[in-house]
Amino acid sequence: MAVPPPFQSLMSKRALVLLVIATLAAGLGLWASQRHFAGRGSSVPAVRSMTLLPEPRSLPAFALQQSDGTPLTADELKGHWTLVFLGFTHCPDVCPTTLAQLAGAQKQWASLPAATRPRVLFVSADPERDSAELTGTYAHGFHPDTLAATAPVPQLEAFARSLSLVFMKAPGPSGDPGDYSIDHSAGLVVLDPQARMAGVAQQPLDVTSIAADMASLTKAVR
Repeated sequence: MAVPPPFQSLMSKRALVLLVIATLAAGLGLWASQRHFAGRGSSVPAVRSMTLLPEPRSLPAFALQQSDGTPLTADELKGHWTLVFLGFTHCPDVCPTTLAQLAGAQKQWASLPAATRPRVLFVSADPERDSAELTGTYAHGFHPDTLAATAPVPQLEAFARSLSLVFMKAPGPSGDPGDYSIDHSAGLVVLDPQARMAGVAQQPLDVTSIAADMASLTKAVR
């Protein structure tokens, strides 16, 4: 699948403000986590590509619909480190670029045991156009092991909010109701094997470092 070079999509002013706030929050998390881990000699391995939270954050209950029609709940994600990416299938730039990069990381950790191997979860924030099946077809075009899901907007908003992610509908230039884009957080959220929010990874992504960090976390923290 051809992937265009990465570039920033146009955003509404409100969405841009929200994304800046999310980025600043991630920066504060990095500062806090560095102080926390330095102070207690944590057994968590050092990572290069992501910011680990001082303490993993439990998520409220959620239920998304997977591409095979089954529900995706926290129980489905337990036992693996997971990278969550929020996007949509009509995305012209950030989404295909990021999924292609993550596919490269998935190939690098393919030799790890399937029972504990890190996973990637792609969640579409555009349920109006992206059915669960279409979301899966899109994600699997980059890597067949990628989990894919979506849900009605209220459930998506609650799920995204619990991960400190944002998304919103942005009207297109034509004014046609069907001509719109989705402004969304471009970073990744790291979930630990208990399906808790354990950290974040911001753009630009370093595929080699992400693959190495996820492999190290998998081997060290179960």
